[in-house]
Amino acid sequence: MPCLGSSRVYVVDVGSDKYAPRIHHIVEPSEMMNKGGMTTPHTTHCLANGEIMISCLGDANGNNKGGFVVLDGQTFEVKGKWEQGKEAEYGYDYWYQPHFNVMVSSGWAAPKTFKPGFNPKDVEKGLYGNALYFWDWKNRTITQTVDLGPDGVIPLEVRFMHNPEVPLGFVGCALSSTIKMFFKNNSGKWDAKTVVSVPSKKVQGWALPEMPGLITDIILSLDDRFLYFSNWLHGDMRQYDITDPHNPKLVGQLFLGGSICQGEGVTVTEDKELKSQPKRPMIKGKPIIGAPQMVQLSLDGKRMYVTTSLFSNWDQQFYPDMCKKGSMLLQIDVDTDKGGLTLNQDFLVDFGDEPGGPVLAHEIRYPGGDCTSDIWLSKKTLAETGAKTISKI
Repeated sequence: MPCLGSSRVYVVDVGSDKYAPRIHHIVEPSEMMNKGGMTTPHTTHCLANGEIMISCLGDANGNNKGGFVVLDGQTFEVKGKWEQGKEAEYGYDYWYQPHFNVMVSSGWAAPKTFKPGFNPKDVEKGLYGNALYFWDWKNRTITQTVDLGPDGVIPLEVRFMHNPEVPLGFVGCALSSTIKMFFKNNSGKWDAKTVVSVPSKKVQGWALPEMPGLITDIILSLDDRFLYFSNWLHGDMRQYDITDPHNPKLVGQLFLGGSICQGEGVTVTEDKELKSQPKRPMIKGKPIIGAPQMVQLSLDGKRMYVTTSLFSNWDQQFYPDMCKKGSMLLQIDVDTDKGGLTLNQDFLVDFGDEPGGPVLAHEIRYPGGDCTSDIWLSKKTLAETGAKTISKI
């Protein structure tokens, strides 16, 4: 579990007793910096050789620096940095696909930019990322940087198709509220185009005159049929059919809180999508405070879990009541036939009730692998890499 705030990495043993996990090992910030040259760790993936790779966002002074630190899969000690040579300008998420000898990474901002909270002037100054970085997986070097343009600001979660032989994936651009599809073009180069765009809403009584959706997380079903994403400010989860990935079709939408609920101080004066402002939903007698943020999906695609917290300082800006009362873990029942999302009224984990709480829960993981932690390899690639451990083939 990498920690953006402290730059520690916690290794937690959940195998002996899943109801009483224990801290097995702690990687201290000094080890991250001395051996890897990086701080502010974010995304973890297991490599085919059993090592663990973690993306990082900054240097020791909080400046932007998009690199990767590798941990030994047995001792969990830092082995060093993964990349050979120059790092990416910005760091955040990544996904690798050895079949095409490629890794793609995204970039949020420098830690010293985003940690104090969101300042719109930082966007005007160009202090947030708007590019994807494509790496040579074997040589560990950047081969191409794709500028996502003015509608590609703050690209966060990146997802390759699960089918290892499809050179295509998606990234959610938070501030622009767009989904970009990245793909190999006819010349063999990587390219990107906008396939979904969530229009901003003109509002009164909010921090700015226009409110973006703020896409903070995306996920693909294991069969690569559906794409899901969360609009953390508007407050809705969306389900798109991506059978034709160039033309996603909206087939499910569910509002779970957000900043535009009726009678709560924000008035929507112009909305290109909704005829009226949604009502704040209740679950087990409690209002859902905050909005859907991080997402995880069961392997059969029928159960989706969402948490409502983004990052504590940003939470404090946009959802201060959630910081006082704690975040929630909710379950959404998914129609995998025709599409559709329904809040499961029988499931709630209220993190306001946690000992020492309220607390703000973030990431969600399934034991044994899930739709974002598993990276599949083709049989051809598996033979070429000589992988010793792999969860799915």
